[in-house]
Amino acid sequence: MVVNLLPLLGVFFFNWDVAGLVILYWSENLIVGFYTLLKLLVKSPRKGLGMGLFFCLHYGIFCTAHGMAILAILVDDQIDPTPADPWPLFLVLPQLMANVVREVLAYAPPEWLIPFAALVVSHGVSFVANFLLGGERDELRLRDIMGSPYGRIVVLHIAVILGAVAVMAIGQSVAMLVVLTLLKLALDIRLHLREHHRAAAD
Repeated sequence: MVVNLLPLLGVFFFNWDVAGLVILYWSENLIVGFYTLLKLLVKSPRKGLGMGLFFCLHYGIFCTAHGMAILAILVDDQIDPTPADPWPLFLVLPQLMANVVREVLAYAPPEWLIPFAALVVSHGVSFVANFLLGGERDELRLRDIMGSPYGRIVVLHIAVILGAVAVMAIGQSVAMLVVLTLLKLALDIRLHLREHHRAAAD
């Protein structure tokens, strides 16, 4: 809860706009993906590696599409992350992903690093407390681990984009930026509790 409220500081003290907030929420998906990959490798280094590679590709496509939407809708529709000198064959996909990440994060305000770092720590604490020490590592199957981020990323993405469109439609008022932040917070808490309650029940 504390970490999710940090963006309000950006709104009130650093004049963040809606794009800055959406970029922060989008970057959290990258953090979730990193810890999911780590869970797969900790659960089973051999099988987890193969599933982890597939996860990076599939989840990466998801994040790339969201990042391109942010660039087109909220930042600058003239930005083209398509590689000018594409890598051969399927390698062009990770190249495109890297370009999108670079372009989106380039727009992030400097203060973005503070809540981003806090989110890394927050998810890291959850990883240690729930996965390593709380027994989820033994209770969850590899496919459960790999599938866990998708419900979260879909719900949060829809909520953030709809909130962003609403904010832009009424002129990006501070009040609506606060509503956007609180909406994301409420969804994050609900999904977090549901995920760990499901693991405990299994």
